[in-house]
Amino acid sequence: MSELITAELVDLDLSAETKDAAARSLAERMAASGRVTDLEGFLADVAAREAQMPTGLDGGIGIPHCRSTHVTEPTLAFGRSASGIDFGAPDGPADLIFLIAAPAGGDADHLSILSTLARHLMDGEFTGALRSATEPGRAASLIRGDAPEAAEAGAADATGADEAGAAEAAEEPTTAAGEATPPAAPEPSTPAAAEPTPPEPAAQPAVPFRIVAITSCPTGIAHTYMAAESLEKAGTAAGVEVFVETQGSAGFKRLDPQLVADADGVIFAHDVEVRDKERFAGKPIVDVGVKAGINRPAELIAEVRQKAARGEVSAPARPTAPMDKGAGATDSYATRLRKWLMTGVSYMVPFVAAGGLLIALAFAIGGYTINKAPSVADHFVWTEATSWAALLFQIGGVAFGFLVPVLAGFIAYGMADRPGLVPGFVGGAIALTINAGFLGGLIAGLIAGAVVMAIQRVTIPPVLRGIMPVVVIPLISSVIVGFLMFLVVGKPVAALQKGLTDWLSGLSGANAIILGAILGLMMCFDLGGPLNKVAYAFAVGGLANPNEGSLKVMAAVMAAGMVPPLAMALATTVRGRLFTKAERENGKAAWVLGASFITEGAIPFAAADPLRVIPSAMAGGAVTGALSMAFGCTLRAPHGGIFVVPLIGQPLLYLLAIAIGTCVSTALVILLKGLRGASAGSPADTSASDASGVTVAA
Repeated sequence: MSELITAELVDLDLSAETKDAAARSLAERMAASGRVTDLEGFLADVAAREAQMPTGLDGGIGIPHCRSTHVTEPTLAFGRSASGIDFGAPDGPADLIFLIAAPAGGDADHLSILSTLARHLMDGEFTGALRSATEPGRAASLIRGDAPEAAEAGAADATGADEAGAAEAAEEPTTAAGEATPPAAPEPSTPAAAEPTPPEPAAQPAVPFRIVAITSCPTGIAHTYMAAESLEKAGTAAGVEVFVETQGSAGFKRLDPQLVADADGVIFAHDVEVRDKERFAGKPIVDVGVKAGINRPAELIAEVRQKAARGEVSAPARPTAPMDKGAGATDSYATRLRKWLMTGVSYMVPFVAAGGLLIALAFAIGGYTINKAPSVADHFVWTEATSWAALLFQIGGVAFGFLVPVLAGFIAYGMADRPGLVPGFVGGAIALTINAGFLGGLIAGLIAGAVVMAIQRVTIPPVLRGIMPVVVIPLISSVIVGFLMFLVVGKPVAALQKGLTDWLSGLSGANAIILGAILGLMMCFDLGGPLNKVAYAFAVGGLANPNEGSLKVMAAVMAAGMVPPLAMALATTVRGRLFTKAERENGKAAWVLGASFITEGAIPFAAADPLRVIPSAMAGGAVTGALSMAFGCTLRAPHGGIFVVPLIGQPLLYLLAIAIGTCVSTALVILLKGLRGASAGSPADTSASDASGVTVAA
């Protein structure tokens, strides 16, 4: 295991004028030492973290940091700027810059070292020693903690001085100037360490005020631990016991339940959702961002004490929806809505894959008339292929029958946890009964989740709380959802679904081509994200009641979704010098991922260079979707890529559409990256030879 920082990773004369330039200068040192594999990709991750929240701290400190797949081992680079660099701190520019790089799967030992550094940054003696260091090796030694002037030594000296002062005070009380203190009227704020009886026992509580705190930041590397250190120091100064649970990258150890139960107040200093927040319900709570915990801990402690004195406590705990447990503290309603919908879609997809592929296999074995076969429960001949095809078709049909209820049930689950499952499934089943289809299931899930959330807000007598989740909530919510779906919203939604189905059935010519292009753009915009899933769910919903139009939509969606990874694979093959070594390796895997209709295979490329990769992918996807529609290609399987080509109508034209779209995306991404290389003076990885061994023309 290499050292966290070495002299080569220290720049005591950092000349950068902006935070981006500073990060690049320090990251280049990491790349030169082999600890960062892709400089541009790593800097993109640093910038993304910086966009979440400025990393400047009071006291002239900038601490940009991130977790990245482009980092081989936890690494720290340090720069000292004479003029200062603006990292967004309230008190002005930073002269001490620490760039922390942690691998995506960083081990707990190294992350513990990073947390120790973050705590030391709150020590003025430590930062002062760094400001006066004259040699890079000395600065690195200070940061590692193996020099006498390191924070640990400073803290030990301070502790020894405090103990010596306390011993002297026990012999003869003195003032700070060394004069004898009058024997009468000791200062009320001075703790009585050795006295058997305090001067004013009524003013001293028998048990100190006790606070439990949670600190967390988006990456859980630096601010998390700095806020913890700041709160603990402020608590000591105020005579308050502060116990902190740091929910950082190395995981977290829960505070002792008894300690939480005995606490007089709670402080949340966080920028991501507090995990297991319900533990602290019913106590005075101060809820702020993590930087407040670093910059004004004394104010937070005073505020929670005031709330406790006034008797202000938080509401009793309510179940937290699964999709909300990982939500950011500042997530908007639109963000949460997207997550709720994605919950339903993610649980629906396995049913789509299993049922759809079984149906596709049935058609391949028994032909397209297999849907008219009698039930295999009444007629099954072990030696006939058509019987086996009918069995596969009917099993797949049963799996497909769960699509809408599962979608609705798990949308409600994402909103309201397990109490939402019953009304969600009931609403989804009703949507099938009244032919409201995919749209009906989506609306039923949202209604069910909203109803359960509303019921959970009602104050219930303690005696009834035990039966609420198993009797009362399922009963009342199912009645309300059933009433709304049968008599209020169900019929209009069913009419809309029928209109949409008829419109798809009648699509031809220019209208079909435009729809194909739009679906292609959606599939390639976020490469497996929400918009991609919306287009995919729209196509899959049409397979529940297939017709010519819905089968064309499914074909266009799958074809477009195959383009981005195939295009990136082709680009890394024909013009490898425009890509880093890691991207060329990813390109090899992208061939298989693209051929299998796994659009996410292009994500590593988009993450490193989104402004060039995503528009290129969208252009190719739009061309492929439009051509698939124009060629009249159809698809009965919801997944499978090239492995279900025998089940595709017009298979040769379908492959041609994919090939053309792939070439369009490849040409665009090579053109855009080539322009970047020309303007920057060199491509991303000019020092490396083309790993593929292909001779590339200039």
